Amino acid sequence: MTANLLEFDLDGLAAFCERLGEKRFRATQLFRWIHQRGATEFDQMSDLAKSLRGKLATSAHVQGLPIISQHESADGTIKWLFDVGDGNAVEAVFIPEDDRGTLCISSQAGCAVGCRFCSTGHQGFSRNLTTGEIIAQLWFAEHFLRKHLNTPDRVISNVVMMGMGEPLQNYSALVPALKVMLDDHGYGLSRRRVTVSTSGVVPMIDRLGQDCPVALAVSLHAPNDTLRDNLVPLNKKYPLAELLESCNRYLAHAPRDFITFEYCMLDGVNDQPEHAQQLIALVQQHRRPGVWCKFNLIPFNPFPASGLLRSPMPRVTAFAKMLSDAGIVTTVRKTRGDDIDAACGQLAGDVKDRTQVVKRMAQQRIVMMAQVPPVVEVSKGA
Repeated sequence: MTANLLEFDLDGLAAFCERLGEKRFRATQLFRWIHQRGATEFDQMSDLAKSLRGKLATSAHVQGLPIISQHESADGTIKWLFDVGDGNAVEAVFIPEDDRGTLCISSQAGCAVGCRFCSTGHQGFSRNLTTGEIIAQLWFAEHFLRKHLNTPDRVISNVVMMGMGEPLQNYSALVPALKVMLDDHGYGLSRRRVTVSTSGVVPMIDRLGQDCPVALAVSLHAPNDTLRDNLVPLNKKYPLAELLESCNRYLAHAPRDFITFEYCMLDGVNDQPEHAQQLIALVQQHRRPGVWCKFNLIPFNPFPASGLLRSPMPRVTAFAKMLSDAGIVTTVRKTRGDDIDAACGQLAGDVKDRTQVVKRMAQQRIVMMAQVPPVVEVSKGA
């Protein structure tokens, strides 16, 4: 079987070329052809030696992911559904703005974390993506958009690992993919413009700070452990105190001087004034000198299985004001692509439920109902 060259960062490609008897500079040339020019045929790579092109023809290929569907929103957002085999699919979303073009990329088919407000989590987990499958989303989107917009210039200026899956639970494939994004011979993105979003895998946050520090976004969503245990089950393993300490450690290596805390606004669940006050106390308790975090409040995008509703916008605005008045930089995310189910929390793809999440949740509901005492009805006149 020949090797798919999308699987390699530059060091990996250099090692591959060395096995073919070629020097590193040939790997650099090859890397540029693949990622900067989007080439798939070795005969196109005119500055490669003919002998190397012959070796590559029998030992390697450049193969992206098959596209199942493409949908474009009224606001210009584009969502692609990619086939990753065995009945599984993943989604990537391009969000155009006046000053940037952001691509949201998936790292897993499904997700095992199971956050209550995320449609991907309700689908269960199938498998990790390979490095090549992660990079293939960027590789396709960048070169498709150049043709679509008829421009030779780079279109994607920012990448966020906020699609399907928990990136830090696929660490071995994630880091080489990040290196391809950052490499000047690849996509040349700055560390400040590549963001990894995590629900809080503390040991891997520490590793990422050592191995490949990029911008970090943490899915917080609750100001205390009791509530976060319910919304983000991973909190039971890595509670808030541990998570925030790991964030402070990460800042010693981060390309920004703050961590972004993502906070999905859920009607009557985590959007009350007391929740804002608890968040302020939480941040101030763990704050080091200077601004070390900002909050990004996210209007919830409802889906039937969640049983949750979006907070009214006046409440979101009031919540944001409380945080801002306490000296915490706070933004409210604009909802983009919700008409094509491409907004935050809506990516679900087409995954096989190998964790049997639906069955487990049904069993859990039965157990919980058995533990609830009977309700005694009281008449209105009592």
